[in-house]
Amino acid sequence: MLHDVEIGSFKVGAAHRHFLIAGPCVIESEQLVLETAHRIAEIARALDIPYIFKSSYDKANRTSISSFRGPGIKEGLAILKKVRAQVGVPVLTDVHSVEEAAQAGEAVDVLQIPAFLCRQTDLLAAAAGTGRVVNVKKGQFLSPGEMANVVAKLEESGTRKILLTERGSSFGYNNLVVDMRALPIMRKFGYPVVFDATHSVQLPGGDGTKSSGQREFVAPLACAAAAAGCDGFFMEVHPDPDHAPSDGPNMVPLHDLKKLLERLMRICQAAGKGADSDR
Repeated sequence: MLHDVEIGSFKVGAAHRHFLIAGPCVIESEQLVLETAHRIAEIARALDIPYIFKSSYDKANRTSISSFRGPGIKEGLAILKKVRAQVGVPVLTDVHSVEEAAQAGEAVDVLQIPAFLCRQTDLLAAAAGTGRVVNVKKGQFLSPGEMANVVAKLEESGTRKILLTERGSSFGYNNLVVDMRALPIMRKFGYPVVFDATHSVQLPGGDGTKSSGQREFVAPLACAAAAAGCDGFFMEVHPDPDHAPSDGPNMVPLHDLKKLLERLMRICQAAGKGADSDR
C-alpha cells in the first residue's frame, strides 16, 4: 500500500495527481527567488499541478571550496519564509546536519536529505523528529533496494511523511545513469517516489572545479519516468541557467518549463495517472 503524504494544502500518493518540486538550485537573491517562485506557481496552477518550491540556502557539497554556496541558513530561511507567505506554496530545502534540521523544520514544509547524506542515521532521525515531510535523495552509490533501510530509519524515528527521490547512479567517472527500475522498486516501500530530472543529467565534477551537465537529456529522461510511474517530478529551474552560479548546465530554463510539463502530463495520463485522478 502506498501511503498518502500531505504537503501544504494537498496530498501526494498513488490516488493523487503528479506533483512538481522546482526552483533554482541555490538562493542567489531574494528577488530572483520570489520572481522565479511566482512564475513557476503560475505555470503549475495553469496546468493544475500541485507545486512545491525548492531552493537551497547552502550548497555544502560543491566541488571547489571557492564555489558559491548561498546566503547561509539564517538569511536563506528568511527568504524561504517569504516564498511561503507571498507565493502561497509549500517550500523545500536541503539540510546537512542535525542542528540544521531543527532550524529549517521551523521554516519550511519539506526537509530534503541530499544524496551524499542519505545514510546518515542521526540526520534522518533529526529530520523525522521535526514532524515535517522528509524527502530523501537516493545516493548515487546505492541500489534502489537499499533505500528500504533508509525508510526503516525514518519510520523507526517516528515519521511516515516520506518521499523518495531517484537521481541517477554513478557510472564510471563524472557520469550518472538512470535505471528506471528504481522507481517501481522504491515505490514498493510504501511511499511516493519522485524523479529528479535535472540532477540525473549532471556530470559530477565534470568541469574540473565544478560539475557539468547535459540539459538536453532532461526531457527524455523525465518522459521515461512519467511512463514508468513516478508520483512527482523534481526539477531545478532558473530564468538564466547559463549564468547561474550552481548547477547551470543541468537546470531547466524557466521559459521551457510549461512546454515540458504539458508533455509530461500527457504521458502521465496515457500511463494511467492523470491530472484528474484525485477528483
